[in-house]
Amino acid sequence: MALALSSNTGNTEILQIADAVAREKGIGREQVIEALENAIQVAGRRKYGHEHNIRAEIDRKSGEIKLFRIIDVVETVENEITQISLEEALRKDKTLEIGAEIRDRLPPIDIGRISAQTAKQVIVQKVRDAERDKQYEEFKDRIHDIISGTVKQVEYGNVVVEFGRTEAMLRREELIPREVFRQGDRIRAYVYDVRREKSGPQIFLSRTRPEFMAKLFAQEVPEIYDGIIEIKAVARDPGSRAKIAVHSNDSNVNPVLSCVGVRGARVQAVVAELQGEKVDIIEWSADPATFVVNALSSAEVSKVVLDETRERIEVVVPDDQLSLAIGRRGQNVKLASQLVGWNIDILTEDAESSRRAEEFSSLSSIFIEALNVEEVIAQLLVTEGFTSIEEVAYVPLEDMMQIEGFDEGLADELRKRAREWLENQKQDAQNQLLDLGMDEKLIGLGLPDEILAQLGERNILSLDDFADLSHDEFIEIVPDSYLSEDEINSMIMKAREHWFE
Repeated sequence: MALALSSNTGNTEILQIADAVAREKGIGREQVIEALENAIQVAGRRKYGHEHNIRAEIDRKSGEIKLFRIIDVVETVENEITQISLEEALRKDKTLEIGAEIRDRLPPIDIGRISAQTAKQVIVQKVRDAERDKQYEEFKDRIHDIISGTVKQVEYGNVVVEFGRTEAMLRREELIPREVFRQGDRIRAYVYDVRREKSGPQIFLSRTRPEFMAKLFAQEVPEIYDGIIEIKAVARDPGSRAKIAVHSNDSNVNPVLSCVGVRGARVQAVVAELQGEKVDIIEWSADPATFVVNALSSAEVSKVVLDETRERIEVVVPDDQLSLAIGRRGQNVKLASQLVGWNIDILTEDAESSRRAEEFSSLSSIFIEALNVEEVIAQLLVTEGFTSIEEVAYVPLEDMMQIEGFDEGLADELRKRAREWLENQKQDAQNQLLDLGMDEKLIGLGLPDEILAQLGERNILSLDDFADLSHDEFIEIVPDSYLSEDEINSMIMKAREHWFE
């Protein structure tokens, strides 16, 4: 940037300089004039002393340069060079008040070689900062967009993409496996982040993220752009296979066929951009069971069992469908799980039948031993869906009397025996904890016995021992805890209460 400032710079010439720099750099004229004012202020401080508060102003119409020494009116003077007391200020001007400024006009300065060079550096830096701010403001709103550019440089697998006067970074891990770009190649990528850095805005691109594929479909399928079809979820194994779940807001529009296009033209355009990545287009459903059946694509499903508390789905398939449901290296079930957002367990019909038989036998044995009943009664309880002694103990009497052959006396006796067994189990567990040397105050805190047992094994035996734990330390000791983070933190704080009494 060619720039010259001197004491002879005319009034209109400095405005011409500002206009030329603004045009060359594509930034606002006002920003350049402010940079010039800062540069003149730097030169002014060199002449009059850095301890002074020097301010330069350039008239936006005439180009006249004015230089001032600013003195602040304050109640208590701490710096005699830049401040003046209200009492003394009033001697100069009766209208002044605390917080006002006194502007002493200074004579023009001869910038000189050294000061001119400093001024030029200030202007160049201010202009560069303005360019960076402009770039950041322009691209911060382009996060989540697809941009097209040219490969400028490839270094250690990372690709520098140039578009317009801006550069962006496409890191190696954000590239589809086995794809290779060379200098000058055209490239499309997804903007996932824009950061403000000292060296300028840093724009980061990706070709592996699910959002990239979703945006490609939005470009190819007008119904998505118009909002008739929604993309509900995307799961990708970049360069290999992907699944996309779509939903139509218009009952007359088939979302899957719309995304496939005539003779597969729309989906093939996306596949070509993704280096041949196979794409399964799936119809989304609000019902998790239906959605997971759709997500497993071509595999035939016999039964679906939901565990909503743990967000797990058990899928039963015929024996000859197991490999198809799981997919190569587990890819099909993994992508389906990501798409649905639940963990999916795949079982064959034979395996499921064997497991059910084992569970039936195991539960029957537990009921026989705990409730001291005959096998037929235990099996009736299992058949009716009872899975634990707790359920038997606290089920409403009316519900248990609904079981065929159960009268009020039998139902009440079973509930009574179940509660006695639970009480004995609790007492045995607490006796074991006391044998370990655990403080009764910790036992009485309200933690489940199985968690107390794990704490005791790690020598957490007193209320203070437990109160000293952090949430992460608790999880390390009890990794399979079903307590939420808030519940854990609440119990720890409860244990600390006696510290503050």
